[in-house]
Amino acid sequence: MKSAETAHAEIAAMSYEQARDELVGIVARLEGGQADLEESMQLWERGEQLAEHCTRWLDGAQARLIAHESRGEESPRNPSATPDDSESSTAEDPS
Repeated sequence: MKSAETAHAEIAAMSYEQARDELVGIVARLEGGQADLEESMQLWERGEQLAEHCTRWLDGAQARLIAHESRGEESPRNPSATPDDSESSTAEDPS
């Protein structure tokens, strides 16, 4: 079993995607109901730490975007989206 400090440092070093993926796995294990009570509690605690890390990461990203916008800079675009993607999704009428 890892110490709390080691686990905290390990999570702090994770990218958002790494933490999110591990959290998704923990949720699946807990929902599966195969873990005993002790393991379930450990998974829950780890999940809480991962969720907190993800929230801090997203809050930081949001603050950066707000700072860019307040300086009159454009927000970074989704690099995989083409310029027409955002326009076509709003221009199409599903009815």
